[in-house]
Amino acid sequence: MHQICFHIGSRPIYWYGVMVACGFLLAVVHWSLLGRKQNLPAGFGSDLGFWVMLSGILGARIAYVLANLPEFISHPVSIIRIDEGGLVYYGGFICALFAIILFARIKKLPVWGLGDFVITGLPLGHALGRLGCFLNGCCFGCQTQLPWGISFPEDSAPWYRYGAAALHPTQLYETLFNLALYAFLLWVYARRKRDGSIVALYLLIYPVFRFLVEFVRGDERMIYVGLTLAQLTSLALFATGLILWVLLPKKVHNPLT
Repeated sequence: MHQICFHIGSRPIYWYGVMVACGFLLAVVHWSLLGRKQNLPAGFGSDLGFWVMLSGILGARIAYVLANLPEFISHPVSIIRIDEGGLVYYGGFICALFAIILFARIKKLPVWGLGDFVITGLPLGHALGRLGCFLNGCCFGCQTQLPWGISFPEDSAPWYRYGAAALHPTQLYETLFNLALYAFLLWVYARRKRDGSIVALYLLIYPVFRFLVEFVRGDERMIYVGLTLAQLTSLALFATGLILWVLLPKKVHNPLT
């Protein structure tokens, strides 16, 4: 595990930024290939990817800055250093949802049909992003006696908190889970019977996993009423998914083909 991927001159390029970029790129490839199967216009996947990437990074960074506001008030220049880490997934997810709605309105596409299309690629990009977290040493777990516990190198954030102790590889838990979720959602997408069902399924599945994995996170977390902010957000998103599942239309209109 090493934070720096390579150097351009004396400037380090961090694995975190590289993996986040690769995650977005892989999602764009997925949307482009899926769009081709649905006879969507050439360039649709890349246009969509630009909107999702811009809004996702913006929302994720804003959420992180707000969660660590005193630090950024004293060092405002570091606000733009996303290559070193510091993105809150749920912040990016919520901001990207609004961007997708706006994209659908501009392109005159039904929101639910586009939402299902976008969600199929989201876990794939997220999986690579979490791999970037692992290489960066952020979003780490608490101590564990399990045989797959990971020790992080000196001078990393986990090392400063736990030393050489073995920790839950929470980043890898999320990577593996997101890859499995990607395969499942893509399988369901090909067989879906209701517009918006993929969006609802994602909201019913990922927040449950995120709620549980928060119990073995070891980095500093914001706690309210005994739960982390991510757990409270997970509960809200799960409830939203449950409501959507009940209220969604009863058939697919297949509006993107």
